Amino acid sequence: MAGSPLNSGIGGWKQVASMLDNRGELLEAIRLGETSFLELKEVRFSGLKVAGPSRDDLADEIAAFANSRGGVLVLGVEDSSRDIIGVPDDRLDAVVNFAKEICNDSITPPVEQFVLDRVSLPSATGRMASVVKLEVPRSLFVHRSPGGYWHRAGDSKRIMTPDLLARLFQQRSQTRLIRFDEQAVTNARIGDLSEELWARFRTPRSDHEPETFLAKLGMAVRAHDGAVRPSVAGVLIGSDAPEQWLPNAYVQAVAYRGTSVLPESVAMNYQLDASDFTGPLDRQVIEASRFVSKNMRQGASKVVGRVDEPQFDMAAVFEALVNAVAHRDYAIHGAKIRLRLFDDRLELFSPGALANSLTVDSLRYRQTARNETVCSLLTRCTAPDEPWLTIGRAHLMEKRGEGVPIILDSSTALSGREPEYRVLDDAELMLTIHSANKNPSVADGG
Repeated sequence: MAGSPLNSGIGGWKQVASMLDNRGELLEAIRLGETSFLELKEVRFSGLKVAGPSRDDLADEIAAFANSRGGVLVLGVEDSSRDIIGVPDDRLDAVVNFAKEICNDSITPPVEQFVLDRVSLPSATGRMASVVKLEVPRSLFVHRSPGGYWHRAGDSKRIMTPDLLARLFQQRSQTRLIRFDEQAVTNARIGDLSEELWARFRTPRSDHEPETFLAKLGMAVRAHDGAVRPSVAGVLIGSDAPEQWLPNAYVQAVAYRGTSVLPESVAMNYQLDASDFTGPLDRQVIEASRFVSKNMRQGASKVVGRVDEPQFDMAAVFEALVNAVAHRDYAIHGAKIRLRLFDDRLELFSPGALANSLTVDSLRYRQTARNETVCSLLTRCTAPDEPWLTIGRAHLMEKRGEGVPIILDSSTALSGREPEYRVLDDAELMLTIHSANKNPSVADGG
């Protein structure tokens, strides 16, 4: 991981990897004092525990940087005199762990992209002293710390006014003019994208230069620091591990025995199978579809010999998963797509309420895209060659808006019951597809 760069105390941005990594630059920045991008803190101890700065105060400082343009905290320097006091070497681990815990436990959502370094610097007396350098990048999210919502203004943190907070939420959400999936991922570099994944979109007329090509696709964008970086859509489609930057960008699938979720103490082996599907979004869709195909049960009809009857229409399941990864709200931290398979139904939970002015009743007739760049890229991803995919489609997603009608009509034809969409607490879209088999036989493949 890497943070956001400083330029010798004047607040200019440089390449991420060189963010005050040079000892001379760090010393010069400390000598010049705190700026919009630099905060100095002396560390005090009570026994082996950190007594100062307080946990809440440090959380506020970290959140302020994350809510602004990022910055660096140096722990072990007195802020007013700029004297390098240092941290005893036998207590460096305690300070590092203290900072980690604050990033993870004292800020909502957690600040998960940060860099912690131990650095030796000469003190005023000439002896070498150890300090802890914490790099905090500009975040994709808006963070709340114990003191509220803070931002960095000049050389100090300030509580955000309601108007500023509203603007920041708008800027960092899917409702902004530049949508969430078009935003730069501050901590990522173009080299973090897999060439194998993005090169599949090349045509004979594509630009040879990767940055230009990726920018035209919407997979890269120029960031605050002036560097071209992957966009959110870029890491979702062009990275083998998008969860490195968006920790909940995956599909969690569980197949249950019976028709309800029972605690393990009540029913042994109540989970028949469970998997988390990560990687680029098209891979998540394909693997999650295979999970359903493998775990759904087969019924049988003997009207004319034995005819196997699937529990779910796989074309409908595939469409539902494509819609889930395409239209979920990736700005919601801590929420993942959840797929639950039961004897009598399939449930699919997608983070975020319906986009724009869509309603449950209008889903069949209207289409709108929360993540336009993601959708555009999915229309260029090759559909899998699987026996259960009978739609006859060349690409993962089509542009005609037929996904929801396929889900509703195909599932109804198989089960006799129309699937149901519900919005839960204005935060999650739930789809229930009913099983075709009231008395399923042995599990397919199991």
